[in-house]
Amino acid sequence: MAPIAASGDHRRVKSAAFLFACGCAGAAPHWLDPARSLWPAISLALMLGGYGLRTVLQGEPSRRLPAGTPGDLPTLDVVVAARDEESVVTRLVERLTALRYPSGRLSTWVIDDGSLDRTPQLLDDLAATHASLRVIHRPRDAGGGKSGALNTALQQLRGEWLLVLDADAQLQEDLLEHLIPYALDGGWSAVQLRKAVIDADRNWLTRAQAMEMALDAVIQQGRLSGGGVAELRGNGQLIRRSVLEAAGGFNEDTVTDDLDLSFRLLTHGALVGILWDPPVQEEAVPGLAALWKQRQRWAEGGLQRFFDYWPTLTSGQLSLSQRWDLACFFLLQYGLPVVSFADLSTSLVTRTAPSYWPLTFVAFSVSGLAYWRGCRISSEGPPIPSAGPLQLLLAIFYLAHWFVVIPWVALKMAVLPKRLVWAKTSHGEQEPVQA
Repeated sequence: MAPIAASGDHRRVKSAAFLFACGCAGAAPHWLDPARSLWPAISLALMLGGYGLRTVLQGEPSRRLPAGTPGDLPTLDVVVAARDEESVVTRLVERLTALRYPSGRLSTWVIDDGSLDRTPQLLDDLAATHASLRVIHRPRDAGGGKSGALNTALQQLRGEWLLVLDADAQLQEDLLEHLIPYALDGGWSAVQLRKAVIDADRNWLTRAQAMEMALDAVIQQGRLSGGGVAELRGNGQLIRRSVLEAAGGFNEDTVTDDLDLSFRLLTHGALVGILWDPPVQEEAVPGLAALWKQRQRWAEGGLQRFFDYWPTLTSGQLSLSQRWDLACFFLLQYGLPVVSFADLSTSLVTRTAPSYWPLTFVAFSVSGLAYWRGCRISSEGPPIPSAGPLQLLLAIFYLAHWFVVIPWVALKMAVLPKRLVWAKTSHGEQEPVQA
C-alpha cells in the first residue's frame, strides 16, 4: 500500500498553536475601542453566516436510484469490526445475510478484534450456518485500533467495493440494490449513507441526536452541492477498494478512521457522495457520560485530521471552492468554540461584555435552519422527530455541548501525549437519562 499522505508529527505543538491563535482572537477585541469591539465578530458573522446559509439552503437530499440489474452490480464485501459485541452480533449477522444482492457477488466479513465476551464463539457458530459469512479473529493487542482490524480484513478482500458498518447497524433488505447504482451513476469513489436513529423516542437526548443526524446530512449535501467536501461517518460508508488501497488503507494512527479517511481520499482526488435514502440505521447514545466520551473522540479525530493534512488542504492540489469550504467549516466547527471560550473568559477577567456573540448567534441560527430543513424532508427508515418550536430550541441548546467539548479536547491534545485506543460505543449498556 502507498504511504500515508499526512504528517502526525508535533501533535501537541500544533494543538498549542491552535489554542494560542484562538485565544488571541477571542481576547483581542476586549482591548479595542468599545465602539469597534464587535467589528471582528460582525465581519466573521457575515462571512461565515453567508457560507452556512448557502450550504443549508442548497442541501437538497439525494434520492435512491432504481435497483440495478444483477448483471450490472459489481462484487461487494460488507465489513464489520467487532469487539465485545455479544449482545448484538447474532442480530447483526441475521440482518446482513438478509440483504438482497446477486448470488456469488456478496461476501460478509466480521473481524473479532480480541473480544473478551462470547463474541468469538457466537461468530464461529454463525459462520457454520451462513456460507457467505467469513470471520477473522485478531488478538486484542494487535494494535491499530479499529483501523487495524479493518486493514486486516482489507488484505483478504477481493470485492470491487466494500461497505463498512458498525455492529449495531440496521439496513433495509434492498439497500445494496440502490446504493451501488447510486455510487456508479455519480462516479463517486465513496458514498456515505444518511445515519438514522432507531430509538429517537427513548428520551430527549436520543431525540436531539436523531435531529442532529438529519442536520448533518443536510449540511453534508449542501457542502457537496456548493463544490465543497463531504465526509465519511464510519457506519454506512461504501468505498471502492482500489481507491482505498491507493490511499494507503485505513490510518492506524488516528482515533477516527472515518474522518481521517475522508481527507486521505480527498488528497488522492477521490470524492465522497451522500445518499439520503435509504439510510443506515443505528442506536443513539442514551446517556450523558457516554455522549461525553463519544464526542471527545470525535472532536480529537476531527482536529487531528486538520492538523495532519493542513499543508495539502491549503495547497493548489484542491480546488478553490474546496479550500474555501474546508476553511469555513473548520472555523465554525472548531475555531468558534475555542474563540468563544476565550472571549467569555476575557470578558469575566476584564469585566467587559462578550464580543463574539453576533457570530455565535448566527452560527446557532443557521444550525436551527438546518435542523428545520432536515426534519421536514421526507425520509425512509425511522421517523425523524418533528422540528416544533420547543423541540427545535432544545436541539439548538443540545448543540452547545460542542462549545465545551472542543476547547477541552484541544487543551488535552496540547498537554497530553497521543494515546490510541479501540474506542467503541457499548450497545444497550449505557446509563439512561430521564425523558
